[in-house]
Amino acid sequence: MNFHRFPVSLFVACCRAFPGFSLMTSHVSGFCDCVHQDALAEAEEKYRKAMVSNAQLDNEKNNLMYQVDTLKDSLMELEELLSESRREYQEKVKEYERQKQAHGVLQFQFSEVKETLKQSEELLNKHGIILRPDLNINGDVSEVEVNGTPAAEPASQDAARTQTEGSSMLEIRLRKLVDEREKMIEQVKKLKAQLDQKTQNNGTDSGCSPDGEMMENGNDPNIMDLQRDSSRQVNDLKFKLVKAEQEVTALEQNVTRLEGQVARYKSAAENAETVEDELKAEKRKLQRELRSALDKVEELESNNSHLCKRLEKMKSSRGMAQTP
Repeated sequence: MNFHRFPVSLFVACCRAFPGFSLMTSHVSGFCDCVHQDALAEAEEKYRKAMVSNAQLDNEKNNLMYQVDTLKDSLMELEELLSESRREYQEKVKEYERQKQAHGVLQFQFSEVKETLKQSEELLNKHGIILRPDLNINGDVSEVEVNGTPAAEPASQDAARTQTEGSSMLEIRLRKLVDEREKMIEQVKKLKAQLDQKTQNNGTDSGCSPDGEMMENGNDPNIMDLQRDSSRQVNDLKFKLVKAEQEVTALEQNVTRLEGQVARYKSAAENAETVEDELKAEKRKLQRELRSALDKVEELESNNSHLCKRLEKMKSSRGMAQTP
């Protein structure tokens, strides 16, 4: 009850009519003061708790904001690492494709050289030109046989050529060699017939002329040159075949190495994507917690404002009650 709002005349009349009214009024006023003090203490305690809770939530908010910033930095670093890994992966894939294409080209060249060498050997065997097995790989020729007849002397050959000659050129030269060989054999037969006729006419058993011996032994310079040329070409093809095999082996090793690197980069990219997904999920979780904390802070601030208003009202009511 707000006794201070009673009219003064009514209060004086009550005091004259009832001598104990003033005493009762003083007791009631003291009781109201106690009630107001208890309510004020309770409101101050609630206000203090609200302020403490508000400070704690503010600290939690700052911690969550710091964690969000840290996770953002980590996410940016992982995104940069992922982009770098993807770029290196793309470069390795391109290098692997280039090596694979070069490997295919070398394999095709290797098969062509091998087929050319095989055809050359078949043509040589078909026309009776036999190469001795002790041919050096750098193109030097030791001896050449034609139908089992040994050559007069070994000839040193040039170094291995850098480009592969076509099989058609080799076939033409071999045919030329065979034609000239047949002509030489025909000449040898004619000369032998002439020698036999002269021997019969002269009735002597003299030996053949040096030219006849040379022709009979098959040591004509033209034939020797053609045989040496053919041997050199065959040796060039053998050398290029060995070189192509070595290049193919090296390319296969490079392809294997690049495949391993591609697999490693692919695994690293997958791991980076997994970590990125985990960080994104953690970021979403922290953002939800941050929104929840902000909602709590707003609610506590609203409660704090409401309590402050109630406290001000109680203080004003107490001041008005103490006023005579």
